[in-house]
Formats: sequence, structure tokens, C-alpha cells
Amino acid sequence: MAYDRTHSFFYAAPPYWQTEGYGVPFDFDQYLQLAEMMRTCKGKVMVSINDHPDIREAFKGFWMEGLDIKYSTGNAQGTPQTSRELVITNWEPAVMGGLF
Repeated sequence: MAYDRTHSFFYAAPPYWQTEGYGVPFDFDQYLQLAEMMRTCKGKVMVSINDHPDIREAFKGFWMEGLDIKYSTGNAQGTPQTSRELVITNWEPAVMGGLF
């Protein structure tokens, strides 16, 4: 039986743009390459990343939804922080009943 990429799902969580702590280089060109891969991919692709104007521009034309995510940094006594996250897909989630 042949592998059908049209029914594949790919999820990417690249390093957040303009943040510290990953310890590996991830130039802006790599976000542009990811966006191009999403344009040409025959399967469904979802990316989650920080909500930043540069990222919105790099992935312009795709479906996007901003979410406020609460997280803690391992300090159970600390106050949870809120981060603005962005979910980007190369398909229209409403067609499938939505994501959330």
C-alpha cells in the first residue's frame, strides 16, 4: 500500500522568535522556510509559536489564532505567567469543526 501524504498531519513548535534560552541558533530565514513548506505540503501542518508581529508577517495568508496560555516555570509558589501564543495552520479549521 502506498503512503498518502494528503492524509498526514505535521506539527512544528520552533523556538520562539526573539527569546533567549534555547541554546541553538534559529535565524528568521528558518521561519520563512517553514512557512514555505506549509504552502507546498500536501498534508496538514500546524505550528505553535509566540505571537509576534514578525511571525505574523512570515506566515501571512495562513489561518491563525492567538491564545493566552498560562504557565509556570517550575516554581510552584510563584504566580503563573501568561504568554501570548499563536497557532497557525495551512488549512481552515472551521471546515473540520474548529480546533478548540
